[in-house]
Amino acid sequence: MTLTQTQIREYDRRAMDSEETDTATFGIGCFWGPDAQFGAIDGVVRTRVGYAGGTKLDPTYHSLGDHTEVFQVEFDPDTIAYRDLLEMVFESHNPQRQTRKTQYQNIVFAATEDQRADLDEFLTTRGLTADGIETRIEQLSRFYRAEDYHQKYKLRSVSSFIDAFEAAGYGDEELRESPIAAKLNGYAAGHDVAVAEELPTPEHGMA
Repeated sequence: MTLTQTQIREYDRRAMDSEETDTATFGIGCFWGPDAQFGAIDGVVRTRVGYAGGTKLDPTYHSLGDHTEVFQVEFDPDTIAYRDLLEMVFESHNPQRQTRKTQYQNIVFAATEDQRADLDEFLTTRGLTADGIETRIEQLSRFYRAEDYHQKYKLRSVSSFIDAFEAAGYGDEELRESPIAAKLNGYAAGHDVAVAEELPTPEHGMA
């Protein structure tokens, strides 16, 4: 896939604003993989990775304290429901098992009352309860963004893509929050993404 700086800027310009999206936060092991996996999903607009679930202030990768590696997705609720994301999360791990290392534990955060209601209903339909599984079910208190080199980790290994983002004037923060970066991060990890069909074409005056 070839990519130009103008295509990057135009794709992101067309993307849904954060004010119009819903946000979900999960932990299912090392955050690099799910960041790419969920970024490839139709309806997911943005992704970012970070730390949550603990009490240490301002955790870092090398001083994580009692926090867990998590990923956050901004999604269009008219395209994909929170329940659909839950389905994928629970398909990605065994809720009856939990790793002992807090950094990589399975955790589902309910950020709102609606998310908690959806989660409880989701578990009930599977004969499960929040208290009866090993997966941690918690209210999200605070999300700490991980260091820049963890954001869009798979994408950063594709020099031609990163060169195009740099040519478009994207720094680390813009890359982290870029809708097209979320899709291409999934693409770089081998997931099917529809981004190629959605890119503005050169016939539209792109360069």
